[in-house]
Amino acid sequence: MSPSLPQIIIVVVLLILLFGRGKISALMGDVAQGIKSFKKGIADDEPAQKAEEAKIIEQKADEPVSEEKKEASEKTD
Repeated sequence: MSPSLPQIIIVVVLLILLFGRGKISALMGDVAQGIKSFKKGIADDEPAQKAEEAKIIEQKADEPVSEEKKEASEKTD
């Protein structure tokens, strides 16, 4: 049971009468700015995440290899 075309037109006309064209366009502009800032925030967050992962990898590479790990790697060779 979906709304028919006349029902949709009535709802749109009522919204325009209640809020006016200016408020609706301003609201849509605010929504668009919110979406843009959200996307920008996500894009800014990704390089920081990659930098943290690189630091973790560097820290693991700098750690000395214990004697047990050396012996285990020699046994597999």
